[in-house]
Amino acid sequence: MAIDVPALAARQRVAPVDDESARRLAASGLELRLVTTDEERDAWSQSVARGFLDTERNAEQLDAVRERGAHRRPVGVYDTAAPDPHAPVGSVASWVTELTVPGGSTLPTLAISAVTVAATHHRRGIARALVEGELRTAASLGVPLASLTVSESQLYGRYGFGAAVPVTSWRIDNRRAGWLGPDPSGRVDFVSRERFRELAPALHERVRTSVVGEVPVPAGQWDTFAGTRPDAKDAAKTRAVQYTDAAGEVRGLLLYSVEENLVDYARSTATVSLLLAEDREAHAALWRFVLGLDLIGEVRASELAVDEPLRWMIADQRAAHVEVVDHHYVRILDVAAALEARRYGAPGVLALDVTDPLGITGGRWLLRVDDDGRGVVERWPDGDAAPAGATSVTIGVTELAIAYLGGVSLGTLAAAGRVSTSDAARASRVLGWHAAPRLSFRY
Repeated sequence: MAIDVPALAARQRVAPVDDESARRLAASGLELRLVTTDEERDAWSQSVARGFLDTERNAEQLDAVRERGAHRRPVGVYDTAAPDPHAPVGSVASWVTELTVPGGSTLPTLAISAVTVAATHHRRGIARALVEGELRTAASLGVPLASLTVSESQLYGRYGFGAAVPVTSWRIDNRRAGWLGPDPSGRVDFVSRERFRELAPALHERVRTSVVGEVPVPAGQWDTFAGTRPDAKDAAKTRAVQYTDAAGEVRGLLLYSVEENLVDYARSTATVSLLLAEDREAHAALWRFVLGLDLIGEVRASELAVDEPLRWMIADQRAAHVEVVDHHYVRILDVAAALEARRYGAPGVLALDVTDPLGITGGRWLLRVDDDGRGVVERWPDGDAAPAGATSVTIGVTELAIAYLGGVSLGTLAAAGRVSTSDAARASRVLGWHAAPRLSFRY
């Protein structure tokens, strides 16, 4: 049965804080609570800004943060003995949204952001209480996944998150790259940032369900991308471009900025901040435009897919320096619901023994995949042998999350010593997918 995501999101926003985390913090003289009033939100936002090395926010910026964060559930940790007991010493924000999984379906996910701990309160269990508390709350409401993009990648494995969506960062020598890609039949035009802001949400909605790993962009974040808010920093540096096909329909959008090279003006740098393309023609047209910019010596871009086809569109592949980085982390909160939601790369039966140190999910499961790539999940009772012909897989919830979207194979994880399986090749084929996952932004 389909899950009513807006209703689930509404329940999550007002759910009480987790009892276990609240008790754990109270034993250390700290209070865990929801942030509800505008005054509390402003103090919470100032603490978040400090935690991410940002400047103190003025009244205009605080108004903007409240508006674009209305969809989020802010939670704070407070020290009543501090000089300013109204300023939280720990923070987290979360909301329920959708994650595209292999096969084009979407599944509710708890998006987590704004995790900070004040430098004065390190090593007091605050981050653990915040993150685990939000995970337990979401799981109790029936949210099957959690996800986040991280500033410090080594922190979240302890909570069961795995780096499920690796992406690539590119530096391209424009003068050397050349072009071998297609010559699109449509046209590329500059548009205003306001026009980009008008067009982008609908285009992204059309694109995201075909891209594994994507999530909806929160409404207020479009203004951040386009610089269309009064409090936006350096908004005038951003240029917007659209691609229209031969029928006059907008199929692609691009945001980029330029940094002048003061030593050699003709070798300035263009940075692509967002490229949305509904089809291959739009994708090629926008990249061809960027690589043809005048006075640009280097193009930079990030959050591109591991299988980004641009490499095969340029004449000299050595003109591109490509780095693979971890980006989007996933945490499974309900193994059965997660496994049944996606499609699979090959038929087969996997006997999965999943461990979860936090006790949120896990257990022994049989995943039966038919010739159409559809999976059915059933309990595999303790003590029972795996069915004849099944491939056994002993796996932690973190490793299952890493493999879940098809971006990392079970064979790779087995070779790394992180998964035990009776047939790594077969398990990889079943759980694999034909395209690499991607998330085109950070949240």
